Amino acid sequence: MVHTFQCLNRYFTVDTESGSFFETDELTRILIESRQFPAKTRAGDFLRFSAQEIRDANREIDVLTREGVLFSAPAASEPSEFNGVVKSLCLNVTHLCNLRCAYCFADETKNEKQKTKNDGWEAERSFTNLYGTASGHMPLATAKAAVDFLIAHLGKTRNLEVDFFGGEPLLNLSVVKETVAYARVLEKKHNKNFRFTITTNALLLGDDATDFFNAEMDNVVLSIDGRENVHNSVRKTPGGADSFALSLKNALSFVKRRGDKKYYVRGTFTAKNLDFCGDALALADYGFTNVSIEPVVLPETHPLAIRQSHLPAILAEYEKLAGEYLARRAAGEWFTFFHFNMDVYNGPCAAKRLKSCGAGCEYLAVAPDGSLYPCHQFVGSPPHLVGNVLTGRYEKELPLRFWARNHVNSKPACQACWAKYYCSGGCAASAVKFGGALSQPHGLSCAMMQKRIECALAVYAVENG
Repeated sequence: MVHTFQCLNRYFTVDTESGSFFETDELTRILIESRQFPAKTRAGDFLRFSAQEIRDANREIDVLTREGVLFSAPAASEPSEFNGVVKSLCLNVTHLCNLRCAYCFADETKNEKQKTKNDGWEAERSFTNLYGTASGHMPLATAKAAVDFLIAHLGKTRNLEVDFFGGEPLLNLSVVKETVAYARVLEKKHNKNFRFTITTNALLLGDDATDFFNAEMDNVVLSIDGRENVHNSVRKTPGGADSFALSLKNALSFVKRRGDKKYYVRGTFTAKNLDFCGDALALADYGFTNVSIEPVVLPETHPLAIRQSHLPAILAEYEKLAGEYLARRAAGEWFTFFHFNMDVYNGPCAAKRLKSCGAGCEYLAVAPDGSLYPCHQFVGSPPHLVGNVLTGRYEKELPLRFWARNHVNSKPACQACWAKYYCSGGCAASAVKFGGALSQPHGLSCAMMQKRIECALAVYAVENG
C-alpha cells in the first residue's frame, strides 16, 4: 500500500509495508496514484508534462518498486502471543479531584470533603469523585499489592513502568512517595528497573512535590489547556473558580527546576477551541518546551464533542500548526510538539507497531480498591474487570481471548489504512466506547491521527533535508 499526500505545499509518498518515505514532485505523485488507482486516472492529469518527463519518472518508480521500497508486499508478521507478562501499571491513587473539567472522561458523581495542607491551598475544598466508583484514596497496602502484582507477572523482563494517575494524584502524595520507596527496595532485590510517571493538574505542585518528582519521576505530565480563556472555560474547580493562574504559576516553577529531565504539558482541544494551534503556541510562549494538545473524545451529544463537521477545520489547523512550528524552530524558538516528534527511520519495534500500548495484556490499571482493568479509561466498568491485586485474582484467560487480539491485523479498517503501523490501531477505549467494538477504531480519531502523521512526516522532511 502506498500513500501520497500534500502538506505544507510539498508532495510526499509513504510505502506502508516497507516504511519508505520520499518527498516527490507532483508528476511522481500522479503516476504513483495512477498505478495504485488506475480507475481514477484521467488523461488530463498528464497534459502539462512532457513525454520525456513522464518516462523518466516512471523509470524511477520502476526501480524503487523492484528494490522493494515502493508497492512492497504486506509483511507476514503477527504479534507474539500474550504470555501473561505485565510490564506496566497505571495506579489510580485517588478518585478525588480538585477540578471539575467539563470534558473529563471519568464519570463525575458527587462531591466529597477532603482536608489538605498543601502549599497554601484552602484547608478544606470540595473535591469531585470520579469514575462512578467508591470515593477516596488508594491505601498504601493496595499500592504495595499492585507493585507486588507487577513484580510477580513481569517474568524475565527487567524494565517496568508505573504511572500515578487519578483523580489528582497530589491529593494522595504520601502514598505515591511510599509506593515509590517500596518499589525501589524491590527493584534491587529482584534486579528490576522501575520507571515512574505522574500526571497532575499542578494546582498542588509545590516545592516538596517538585523535589520528589525530580528525584524519582522519569516523566511528569502537566495538564494545562493552552490560552487562559480556553483553559478557564473548561477546567473549573468544583466551586466554579478559574484554575489557570495557579496551574500555570506552579507548572512554570516546576519546569524551571526540572532541568533536562523529561516532562510535557498536555492540553485538550474541544469543539470550543478548534483553533488549537493558538493553544499550542501559547504554551510555548509561556516557556514550556515540550507540548502536546490532544483532541477530546466524547459522545456526539456532549456540547464539547468533536463532530464530523469539525474535521475540515481540524485538519487545516494541524497543518497551520506544522507551518508555525517549523518557522519558530528555524528562528531559534525551539519547542517540541509531541505529535510532530517522529523518528521516521528508527521507530518502534514490530510488536509495538502491531499492538501499541498493550492495554489489557502488558498494561493494566488499578483502582483504589485494588480492582484491575485493561486501562485507566475502563476503570469502574464491570464488564471490563479482570481481577484484583488484593485478592490475587487475575483473569488471565480474558486477555488471551480478547485483548491479545487487539492488533492492526485483526481490524478490517486498519488493514486498508496506510497509517496502521504509525498508530498501531488506535486507542482501545475509544474503539469500545465510540467505535462500537474493540475491532472498530473510532473514525474521527483515525482521521485526526492520519493528519498528524502526515504533518509529522512533512516536518521531518523539511528539517532533515
